[in-house]
Amino acid sequence: MRAAPAALTVAATAAALAVGGCVSPEGLGPTRTVVAPVVPVVPVDKTTAGPAPHWWQAYGDGALDALVERSLADQPSLQVAQARVRAAWAAVDAAGAPSQPQLTARSELALQHFGRNGLVPPAVAGHTRWLPQATLNLGWEPDLFGRQRAAFEAAVGQWRAAQAEADAARVLLSGQVVQAWLALARQLDARASASLSLQQRQAVLALVRERMAAGLEPASTERAAEARLAQARGEVEALDDAARRSRQALAELSAQVPAALAAAAPSLARWTAPTLPEQLPADLLGRRADLLAQRWRVEAALREVDGARAQFHPNLNLMAFASLASVGLGRWLEAGSVSAGVGPALQLPLFDGGRLRAQLGARAAEADAAIEAYNAALRRALREVAEELGSLRSLDVQAQAQQDALQAARASLQLAEQRRAAGLASRLAVLDAEADVLAHQRAAADLRGRRLATDAALQLALGGGFHADALRP
Repeated sequence: MRAAPAALTVAATAAALAVGGCVSPEGLGPTRTVVAPVVPVVPVDKTTAGPAPHWWQAYGDGALDALVERSLADQPSLQVAQARVRAAWAAVDAAGAPSQPQLTARSELALQHFGRNGLVPPAVAGHTRWLPQATLNLGWEPDLFGRQRAAFEAAVGQWRAAQAEADAARVLLSGQVVQAWLALARQLDARASASLSLQQRQAVLALVRERMAAGLEPASTERAAEARLAQARGEVEALDDAARRSRQALAELSAQVPAALAAAAPSLARWTAPTLPEQLPADLLGRRADLLAQRWRVEAALREVDGARAQFHPNLNLMAFASLASVGLGRWLEAGSVSAGVGPALQLPLFDGGRLRAQLGARAAEADAAIEAYNAALRRALREVAEELGSLRSLDVQAQAQQDALQAARASLQLAEQRRAAGLASRLAVLDAEADVLAHQRAAADLRGRRLATDAALQLALGGGFHADALRP
């Protein structure tokens, strides 16, 4: 007779499994696919050619190196990202807890009055008694169909995505500092050229006025020279304002007060552009932390789909309990107050009004959204790399053309000086030729600055030196 309860339990389990098809996940699941090239969830080997981890050091500017390091150490936005990583890791711990045995303790002490007409012994009826009770419950849910494992792996995927996003924030911040520092250098170099142009136009105006006094120039020439001089003054002021804004932006990025970098004066002349190989393999995109984060979001979403699908299967819980309970405090700790039990509990969804199918449909839709978000990010990354590589090639051609134009302008200035020495040209013609040379020099410097900026953008498009050698809690 004692074997009958166990046999009944086995029979009930078999019957429940037999009718498990009443609630079915059939026809539900993600419909989108990841486009190629697929970025692996483990980044490419760090020996693959690409940006170095501290790629900004290749520019050879010690002040920039110090500023980037300070920004990475003190920027509040990075602290926010790290807090999100810690929160995601706590979620991993929480997701792993259900796979372990659960032990709970509960105690109660109630003062209860028992009615005379209730189902209680006569010795208790009509009296007020203390009801002490203490219970220990032990439960363990075997992961028969992978529901707990799917939830754990989904949480791990979200943690890894949060960590990759934190690394992406570091890459983005370093790139913003480099680009802002480079913009300041370009503005200061342009300001120096604009100052020379201002002086040159002041000399032109002075000469025009001398010639007017001698009756050699009309008033319109003076007005034109004054207009060019005013324009040069405006350019100098605009460049001063742009430099001020760049310094303040750098101060914000490095978590300093706005006036902290008022004396910062980078120069393009000290910068050296790093070189990249002519052939850039597509798997270098595996270095991009933002793409890696999107891939982990996809993996986490797919594991959540697995977990939602596992909800359709039976849930088995092995339980045991022991308790002390009595009517009255005097007999609470006696052996007769002990109760204990052990046994399995089986739960199988049969009819739930479509709740489980709705949950699975929602998880599948979220997985599709994560896949398409990754696909969009991958296409954007490919476009960014292609654009920056194309711009570098175009800027090289433009720089060569500008260099040719500058050489021609210098030759023209030399001829003007020779003609003036021979008495065949005025000093005004020489000043005009000098203005042309200054304009071409400024254009050449601007092209060099644009090439450096494009190179920095390419470094970021290729991942900014990100290497996920190990995931950290």
